[in-house]
Amino acid sequence: MSDIWINLSHDETAPKKAPAGKVNRKKEWLRRKRHNRGAKGYREGKQKNNQYRQDFRQSQTPLQNGASIKCPPASTSTQSKSLSYLASAHSSSMPPCGEKPKEPLKSSASSPGSSVSSTCKPITMSSGNPSKYVAIDCEMVGTGPKSLSELARCSIVSYEGDVIYDKFIKPSARVTDYRTRWSGIRRRDLVNAMPFTKARMEILSLIKGKVVVGHAIHNDFKVIGYCHPPELTRDTSRIPLLNQMAGIEGNKCTSLKTLTKAIFNRDIQIGNKGHSSVEDARATMELYKVVEHEWETQLAANSTAMLG
Repeated sequence: MSDIWINLSHDETAPKKAPAGKVNRKKEWLRRKRHNRGAKGYREGKQKNNQYRQDFRQSQTPLQNGASIKCPPASTSTQSKSLSYLASAHSSSMPPCGEKPKEPLKSSASSPGSSVSSTCKPITMSSGNPSKYVAIDCEMVGTGPKSLSELARCSIVSYEGDVIYDKFIKPSARVTDYRTRWSGIRRRDLVNAMPFTKARMEILSLIKGKVVVGHAIHNDFKVIGYCHPPELTRDTSRIPLLNQMAGIEGNKCTSLKTLTKAIFNRDIQIGNKGHSSVEDARATMELYKVVEHEWETQLAANSTAMLG
């Protein structure tokens, strides 16, 4: 009876299940196989990409006279080669009126008061009339739900660095971001500030008809709502000669902080209390004086050539 019972208890037609360990090993094998295939494709794609880059570099035209890509140190010969760019630099850095400009790169800030201590000193006398030269710098805050930039402080200094204008300005829209870390503006600064409309009239009365120096100056003109004549605008953010003196390659936009440190060995915009527009305007004017003679000479030569 026991044998019969045993035979009946075994169902020969029932499917046999693989041991759990064997199933796990098969899953692990499949996972590794998929991973290896993906890794192989990634390696092949990376090798093709590297080969493409190498072929592209080889196809490029080499620099003239075997010149190095790195910017050479400033010298009489290299500075003279850079003068051809001076006339177009200030106009190329300014987008047309109505076009949205790029925001300038600004670092942490400090309060004004540092003195110039460098072997590269600015020119003390203007090649023209010093009273016709002013430097401007503006600080912005964010207004409205999209935090649009609006004017909150404007500083204008003379050729000698004397403060002509320095006032807090109350934006027409509600301030949603004071940007204190960069602008140095706080809520209390705008409580009794001058309305934008009145401040704009005062600013324009000071800069119209004058040579206005600024760093990424199109941003300042944009928040003022004004377009200054290009021939009376000097933008120090894209001057090859200044970049060369600072050991920076090419004609790319360089921050005011970087140029001031490299050329004058002076730190500005340090700390977390925000920028000082007076300090920035003075630094911009000093940078302009360094290349004033070469810049103005080249502009005059280009103007004569166009008339001829």
